[in-house]
Amino acid sequence: MKKHIVKIQSIQHITHDVLKIVTEKPEHYKFTPGQATEIAINKEAWKNEKRPFTFTCLPDRDYLEFTIKIYTDHNGITNELGKIKPGDELIIRDVWGDIAYNGIGMFIAGGAGITPFISILRDLEQKNLVDGNILIFANKTQNDIILESELSHLLGKSFVNILSGEKIAGYSYGFITDKFLKKYISPKTEKYYLCGPPPMMEAIIKHLSDLGISESQITMEKM
Repeated sequence: MKKHIVKIQSIQHITHDVLKIVTEKPEHYKFTPGQATEIAINKEAWKNEKRPFTFTCLPDRDYLEFTIKIYTDHNGITNELGKIKPGDELIIRDVWGDIAYNGIGMFIAGGAGITPFISILRDLEQKNLVDGNILIFANKTQNDIILESELSHLLGKSFVNILSGEKIAGYSYGFITDKFLKKYISPKTEKYYLCGPPPMMEAIIKHLSDLGISESQITMEKM
């Protein structure tokens, strides 16, 4: 698997625990919206500690962008990414991933599972193809919602937030159930795009099955 060393151009907090990291883009490096790569930090102690992260920029940009949730409760790669600075280097590898847009549908994301959908939705906006799609985004609190303002702008009323940790006017409360999903499924909903923590994914797949949705209609990373 080919390695590329890329310099970090900028780092920005977009929530209390999520960073937008922008890097150089290797020549002839290509991906499609929804795909990912494995990243390591180009420091001696971290070169072999690689983890998967999704590209969140558009493929035609001359840079790469990653939207990464930082976990400070253990000494892992995301905690270390929270300490890096512009000018530091990352190691990226080949592009991979099963998530790609293949028709109007319902996007269902939990927490950092929104990242594959960011590039897809930005790409759809660029192509004027957002209409008919809906995003259901599950988080604990409003402060955890990644890119809430941008997603609201992209999707309008088709951006549905559900919070499990606090009750706020204008936001649904609780967990995603079959009854909750049924409220938002329309005759146009042909495809279902899923990304989130494994327990949530398992629950959603069962809910969709109970609603008569077949596996062939579901797009997600192979578990």
